[in-house]
Amino acid sequence: MNESPTTDETNEPAPDAASAPPQSPRRRHTLRNVLLGLLACVVVLALALGGVAWYLQERLVGQVDRVDDAFTGLENRPAPAQGDGVNILLMGTDRRSDEPTTGDDADSPAWLPGEQRTDSLMVLHVDADREGASIVSIPRDSWVTIPGYGENKINAAFSFAGPSLAVETVEQLTDLRIDHIAIVDWDGFRELTDELGGVEVVVPETVHDSARDKTWEAGTHRMDGEEALLYVRQRYGLPGGDFDRIKRQQNFLRALMGQTLSADTLSSPTKAYGVLDAVTEHLTVDAEWTTGDMRGLLLSLRNLRADDIAFTTAPFKGTGREGAQSVVRLDRDKGRELWGAVREDRAAEWVEANGAGLPASVS
Repeated sequence: MNESPTTDETNEPAPDAASAPPQSPRRRHTLRNVLLGLLACVVVLALALGGVAWYLQERLVGQVDRVDDAFTGLENRPAPAQGDGVNILLMGTDRRSDEPTTGDDADSPAWLPGEQRTDSLMVLHVDADREGASIVSIPRDSWVTIPGYGENKINAAFSFAGPSLAVETVEQLTDLRIDHIAIVDWDGFRELTDELGGVEVVVPETVHDSARDKTWEAGTHRMDGEEALLYVRQRYGLPGGDFDRIKRQQNFLRALMGQTLSADTLSSPTKAYGVLDAVTEHLTVDAEWTTGDMRGLLLSLRNLRADDIAFTTAPFKGTGREGAQSVVRLDRDKGRELWGAVREDRAAEWVEANGAGLPASVS
């Protein structure tokens, strides 16, 4: 007798992915919690990093000492630098003060009438394409016309009427529009050097500073702030006197920029912040120069190296006297050539053709 076939386990088709049982509600709940936890961690981390960035930015803003009237009252100014070029007037002041006069620790004004002159004066030009830059030193004893005060040494402009007159005098001399200023006194210079961990400088020949009884042995020196201050201020014992002093200042600045513009520094946000932190703490800048702009300028130089920076000095014919004063006579014709080259981002070409503008002596 034939019976109807029955279905048993051996005849059921094998299960496949399409027929797999759905995940249990508990398993879906667990997976959702894990994803939410990961998302929360990401949000917390983003907020933490944003908070750190905000804190660092506020720290930089809070510690910058600013000059409010650096460009006040200036008229008939030169045209701005071409493209994204930037001109910065660097001033080192010689005020003898028991208190800091520049930077975050300043307890005394950066400028008081007749209290200090600019012991060093340099124009830093950053090329529009950020592939080059130049630093031109102007001898502090250069005999120039100071607007409203007649002829005098260029370092007297700061003493007569502060940063704005120094800017106006330099603009009139160079026909370059100054975009920003940075001022440091000797205390700030010393502390800035220490904050950056010291600077490695090569002294080419052994020389003795008779004024401070300091002998500099030929070779490489890792200078802390105090040593750096002695180095850049020396003029006694150097064949070129003040001119060799300028060479030393440029030599130190070249080493400092080589250290801070290294790929290792600018590729690291932490190290780049460290540089900005040190700079903003010890320099006084114009009120128009925001910390964001300073950070942007530094980061835009990430491909620039010390070898891309041309160092020179405003051309001069020699020295002379004006009354009881020893002065430097500038070469106005060659000066126009140099400043025109700076304006057109051709300073390196000019230096290669004309030299550094200083006598070849000990630095």
